[in-house]
Amino acid sequence: MYTFVLACLLCTQPAPLTVVSPDFEDGGYIPSRFTCDGDDVNPTLLINGIPQGTKSLVLIVEDPDATITTFTQWLVWNIPPMERIGENTVPGVQGMNTVGKNPYRGPCPVAGSQRYVFRVLAIDRLLNLDAGARRHDVEKAISGHVLASGELFGEYNRTIAEGETVKE
Repeated sequence: MYTFVLACLLCTQPAPLTVVSPDFEDGGYIPSRFTCDGDDVNPTLLINGIPQGTKSLVLIVEDPDATITTFTQWLVWNIPPMERIGENTVPGVQGMNTVGKNPYRGPCPVAGSQRYVFRVLAIDRLLNLDAGARRHDVEKAISGHVLASGELFGEYNRTIAEGETVKE
């Protein structure tokens, strides 16, 4: 019995991933170049704490403040376990975002300020999904395979001038 208790005390869970960006601080404002008002390219992400046994990373960028449902801005999987995802890169296989497209779609609130989450998950397998798969397919495929995860939050404030149209 004491051996079991000691063994359980020594058991550890993988530490959460740390996800940061040199382009904006956690909880800070996302520069417009990474939005629909700028170049609409992904920012650089730095990932620390990738656990041993990680076969690939999954990246989900979402807008939890969207009016009807959480808006998926970008979905990428089978990213090699790397500590840096560079600006304006496609590090793995891209899935379908909420507007039915595969590439990164940066923050683009209709008006005002909204939060955006850059979520990275370390998983113990490669996903056998075709490019363009939907988020629920990715979530189903990673269920039970997530070793660690981390998030970076950013905010983008957009004011629509009278008569201006919103970019799609």
